[in-house]
Amino acid sequence: MRFATPDGALEAAISHVTIAGWTGRDRAAVDHHIAELAAIGVAAPSEVPLYYRVSDSLLTQATTIQVMGHETSGEVEPLVIRTGGRLYLGLASDHTDRAIEVSSVAASKQICAKPVARAIWPWEEVEGHLDTLELTTEIKEAGAWVPYQAGSLAAIRPLPDLISGAALTASAAMLCGTLPANDGVRPADAYRMALTDPVLGRTIALEYAVATLPVVS
Repeated sequence: MRFATPDGALEAAISHVTIAGWTGRDRAAVDHHIAELAAIGVAAPSEVPLYYRVSDSLLTQATTIQVMGHETSGEVEPLVIRTGGRLYLGLASDHTDRAIEVSSVAASKQICAKPVARAIWPWEEVEGHLDTLELTTEIKEAGAWVPYQAGSLAAIRPLPDLISGAALTASAAMLCGTLPANDGVRPADAYRMALTDPVLGRTIALEYAVATLPVVS
């Protein structure tokens, strides 16, 4: 994959992709969410947080992804990349099939492409103020953009802890968890996401559309 960095363009060959789930910093809130999902048939995680391995081919910088059916949705997430002996922070969407999630969270994450922003920041530029970084999502519904997610990285487990727990190797990437959705998780026609650094005054943006394929049997 090709990224823009403050130091210029960077080519990163990523061969190991992890998605960290159940990463809320408030453990009581995480447990409450687990109970809510269990009530509708979603199995509780074996560990908290839980690290799901997915195919590296799922990462994409395409502006449109194709999904099966009308029960998928995206999630804004910080993206950690280790390449060339350095760490970087970027932005990605853990697009997930919510119908499959009921039977297997791991399978639901493997089934959809994971859009990735084209810019990343060197880790050392943000590591001292990670909790101040802000994530936002807007979704397109009925032709209009509406707020969907918003919050800071302070709501997610400290990223260094997640990196340590995942044993992030060279040429690896990890999506690090998300924020609650306004008015509930739901599908949308398109997504606009941002990772904003209020300390250094900059933003990484990600926008993609969703093309729905028919489900036939």
